[in-house]
Amino acid sequence: MASCCYPDILAWIQNLPPITQWREKNSMSICICSSGSFQPSLNLSVAKNLQSTTIFFSIIADFNLPISLWSSKPIKTNLKSLKLLDDETICSLSVNLIEDVLGYASNKSCSSSTKVLRADSVLSQLKDTFNVAFLTLSLLICIYEAPADLRSECLASLKNQLTNRRLRGASKSLMKIMGSNLEEQWMRSINLAITNWIAERQASHQTLKTPSPLFSYSFSTTGLWKVQLYCPVIAMDIESSSNPAHERLLFSLKYHQLECVIQFNYKVIVQENWVDVIVNTDNIRCDVVRLLNETLMTEKGVGTDEKHFPSRISLHLAPILQTNIISVSVSKSSENPTREIEMEKGIEASFDPPNSFLGLKVSAGETVSMSLKPWKFEQSVYGSSAIMNWFLHDSMDGREVFSSKPPRLALITPKPWFKNRYSSSYRPFTRQGGVIFAGDEYGKSVQWKVDRSTVGKTMEWEIKGWIWLTYWPNKYKTAYSETRRLQFEEILHLSVPPS
Repeated sequence: MASCCYPDILAWIQNLPPITQWREKNSMSICICSSGSFQPSLNLSVAKNLQSTTIFFSIIADFNLPISLWSSKPIKTNLKSLKLLDDETICSLSVNLIEDVLGYASNKSCSSSTKVLRADSVLSQLKDTFNVAFLTLSLLICIYEAPADLRSECLASLKNQLTNRRLRGASKSLMKIMGSNLEEQWMRSINLAITNWIAERQASHQTLKTPSPLFSYSFSTTGLWKVQLYCPVIAMDIESSSNPAHERLLFSLKYHQLECVIQFNYKVIVQENWVDVIVNTDNIRCDVVRLLNETLMTEKGVGTDEKHFPSRISLHLAPILQTNIISVSVSKSSENPTREIEMEKGIEASFDPPNSFLGLKVSAGETVSMSLKPWKFEQSVYGSSAIMNWFLHDSMDGREVFSSKPPRLALITPKPWFKNRYSSSYRPFTRQGGVIFAGDEYGKSVQWKVDRSTVGKTMEWEIKGWIWLTYWPNKYKTAYSETRRLQFEEILHLSVPPS
C-alpha cells in the first residue's frame, strides 16, 4: 500500500480482491491524506451492497464517527473475475470522477457534456489520468465538504500531489482526452474552488502560496508550438492598487480567471553552414472569464461588467542550450501609433423673435479629435533570447496602462475609452473582454542561426512569460484601480531534420 502522503489510488483499486474473498468484511479503505499522527484522515473506501453484487466508492472523513463526503455511482462486479474490477469498469469510474469535477462549475457551458468522452480514449490513458481525476475531485471535496480540523493539512497535501511533475504531465494527457470545451469547464471548476479557498484564508488573515500559474502546459508538434495556461485572478501577484474598494466590487473582481493560449509557427531550414530557425506569432489569446453565473455576480457583487483586462504581455523565447546559437535577428519593432486628426467647423444661423435687436443669431464652432492605436508591439534581443512585448496605452494621454492609474479627469469624463470598454465600437478588447493578437497584425518573425551540430537532433526551447491584468472602473462609480501579474515558464521541443 502507498504511503498516506502519496497514495497510488489506481494501483490500489486494480489490486482489490473480488467480493468473494472479502470474507466477513463489508468494506476496504486507503488513506488519501492525513492531518497528522493520531488525527483524522481523508480515506477512500469501497463497500459492497449486501443485497446485490454491486459496490460503490466513497470519500470519507475518518473521525470516530466517519462522515461520508462523496459517493460514486453503483458499480456492478463480476463474481467470476479474479479482480474486483476490470479496466473497462475502472474506466467508467474514471468518467464518473470527471463528471463530478465538472459538476462543481458554476458557470457551465451548455454545449459541454462528458458524453463526448469516448471510453476507449480514457482507457488508453488510464494509468496517467485516473489519479489526476481522483485527486482533483478529492481537492474539491476537501474544499467544499471536509470538516475544518481536517481541511488545512489535507488540502496542502493534495495541492503538492497535483503540482508535482509526474501528475502535471498526466494532467496534459487528461486535457487531450477531454478536448478544449471540457478542458475549459474543468479548469473553471477547479479555479472556482481555489478562489473560494484563497478567499476564505484571506478573510481569516492567512496567506496561501499557490503555483502561478495554477495550471499550464505546452504542446510541440511539427511547425507549431502552443502554450495553454489558466490562473484564477485572486492567485495572481498584486503589483499595484489604489484607494480602498467596496466589498461588492472586490467580490466581482476576484471571481474571474485568466485563460491564455500562445501559439507560434516555426520553420527549420538547413543551410550549408548553419541552420535557420524562423519563428513567428500565429495567435495569442487572453481572456478574463467569470467563474460564477450572472445571477450570483449581480446579487453579491456589482454585476458582470466590472473585471480586469489584459494590459501588457511579455514573452521571452530562447533555446536552452545557447552555445549552439550563432546569431539572432528580429524584424522592425513596431510602427508609430495610429493618429487620426479630425477638424470640424460650422456656422449656425437662426432668426430670433421680432422683438430682438437684430433678429439674426450666428454661432461658429470647431471640434478637434485625436485617437491613438491602443496596443503597441515591440521586439528586442537579449543574448540569445527574443523578447516580445505588447503594451496597452491610454488613448487619452498615451500612458502605459499597466503601470499607471486612471487620470482623475477620466473618472468624471462621460466617455473615456475604459468606460463601457466591452461595448464601445472603439474598444481595444473583444466583446468578452479579452484580446487577440494575430500574426498578420502583430509580431514579425524572429530568426536564429544555429550551428549545424544540431542537425538530426531535438532541441529544447524555453518560453518565459508575464501577463499583466489591470482594473479601471467600467460602469461602476469608484476610484479603485489595480494591476496584477502572472509569470509562467514552459519547455518546447524543436526537431532539426537531417540534411
